[in-house]
Amino acid sequence: MSSIIQLLPDHVANQIAAGEVVQRPASVVKELLENAVDAKATDIKLIIKDAGKSLVQVIDNGQGMTVTDARLCFERHATSKIRHAEDLFSLHTKGFRGEALASIAAIAHMEMKTKQDQEELGTHIIIEGSKFVSQDAAVLPKGTAFAVKNLFFNIPARRNFLKSDIVEFRHVMDEFQRVALAHPNIHFTFYHNGSEMFNLPAASFRQRIVGVFGGKTNEKLVPVNEETEIVKVQGFVCKPEFAKKSRGEQFFFVNDRYIKSGYLHHAVMAAYDGILKDGAQPSYFLFLEVPPNTIDINIHPTKTEIKFDDEQALYAILRASIKHSLGQFNVAPVLDFDRDSNLDTPYHYKDLDGETPTIQVDGNFNPFEMVEPPRKQTTSTAGGNSYSYKKPEATASWESLYVGLKHDAEEIASHSFESDTITSSLFNDNDVEQVVQKTYQIHKKYIVSPIKSGMVIVDQQRAHQRILYEQFLLNMTVNQALSQQLLFPLNLFFSSSEMELVHELQQSLVTTGFVFDENAEDHIVISGIPVNVTESEVSMVIEQLLSDLQDGVPENNYSQNDTIAKSMAKSLAIKTGSYMTEKEQDNLVNGLFACKDPNISPFQKPTFITMRVEDIDKKFAL
Repeated sequence: MSSIIQLLPDHVANQIAAGEVVQRPASVVKELLENAVDAKATDIKLIIKDAGKSLVQVIDNGQGMTVTDARLCFERHATSKIRHAEDLFSLHTKGFRGEALASIAAIAHMEMKTKQDQEELGTHIIIEGSKFVSQDAAVLPKGTAFAVKNLFFNIPARRNFLKSDIVEFRHVMDEFQRVALAHPNIHFTFYHNGSEMFNLPAASFRQRIVGVFGGKTNEKLVPVNEETEIVKVQGFVCKPEFAKKSRGEQFFFVNDRYIKSGYLHHAVMAAYDGILKDGAQPSYFLFLEVPPNTIDINIHPTKTEIKFDDEQALYAILRASIKHSLGQFNVAPVLDFDRDSNLDTPYHYKDLDGETPTIQVDGNFNPFEMVEPPRKQTTSTAGGNSYSYKKPEATASWESLYVGLKHDAEEIASHSFESDTITSSLFNDNDVEQVVQKTYQIHKKYIVSPIKSGMVIVDQQRAHQRILYEQFLLNMTVNQALSQQLLFPLNLFFSSSEMELVHELQQSLVTTGFVFDENAEDHIVISGIPVNVTESEVSMVIEQLLSDLQDGVPENNYSQNDTIAKSMAKSLAIKTGSYMTEKEQDNLVNGLFACKDPNISPFQKPTFITMRVEDIDKKFAL
């Protein structure tokens, strides 16, 4: 029998590797930006078209490559980052696997221009699907420029799998923000379809956060700074009152590399324990600096997962340092009622030397010197001085306040007043049927109402969701929604990616009753809101809507209205644990059974169940 195992050609192996390394345009952006950072660039430009499907271009002013390196960088497992296996445990660069460029070149049309500072000419290479089309010398500026066009041109199934431009653009934005936040000392510029999205000059970490997420972010930040033998923690957490429904603005950086860690996230949530609302997620931007030999990055090609030597110690240090910062800046409440806030000492003052206070002494002060108090003088007719004393007038005694009160009371009693005519009742008291309560609330969660065949038990939250959902859907599709004008317009601030979503949803939100005055780059102005939304709920409703639509806005108009109606119904519905009056219970039950489909909530869950008398009898049967 002949041998059947064969060594795969390089271009096939590259396409297989690309399945893990390159999942979408954002993966290309991440790899190219990290290569530019490793090349010690100080100015990096990112240019994309059609959310990266047509073009991803990264231009840097880094070290550049020689002719040999330019050709070799597209080979599998070719890298300048490591030499030996031991180097994996002392990494100081973003990349080290040597797979990215080979994988990208296997599934796209790629063009590279590179030149070193001391060279007169650079190198221009064009590759299409792992095949070298041309390699020429060219006059180029210092640095490297990669252009990736027609991603997945030779894998139609993967190209069809890509989401809409809005979703893919959001993923690209996320990758750009992660690299830009990790390296505030580099100037980043981002263009999409010819429009400038970001222009972030080199700055401090706090300024970089404000540049990425908007000017309003500055007032939300609380600095964190802790240094131990195991880890050095720096960065910022946000005040609890600015916590959001979504987990968007949460960043961990380990040795300047963005990572995801549910374990460390739990440490942050533990630090906020007791000062966050239910379901709220705090924002944080934290740098952890650990010795490179205590971590393992080589877990997954995306390099966002990481293993630590001592996770328990990191957990405790991170939790304690955030708790300390929240307490130090009076963000977390304290129970020491006698504490004088003027005596609080900032943490960084512990090593400062105190100054000896200066004492001033008045040498002329005599504590035994007699000083006569000044007296009022009056001039007499004889020209001499005399002193007058006026005796105060005697005040009336307290008994005089009640003189004549008895006489007034007798006079009032002698007057007669007209009284209402007493009419007999039409019915005897025994014949009048007493009004019986028809609904009962159980555990502030369910409403029980009797019916002919037994009783119905209604889930108050799901029932209210169904009622609100049909109301919003009716307003958006059939009726003209009513708005209530605000005396003072609301200014709501969002990040640039969230503003893109708001612009797309604006027309649909207008049909629900929202009125927009003007839109700036980082905030919207709302002057009118739907009649069943209070002013304090507006921010919560829109944040929930943005959270629900993170994966993209449906292109179909009906689907878009349906999604918005569901999101607003979920935000505004009465929550489990809320007390309802008897009238509110009746209105909720009547409103539910007036709906077109009262059986299920908008999220396909049952809103009520019925129990027949026969079923109850069976429970008591012996």
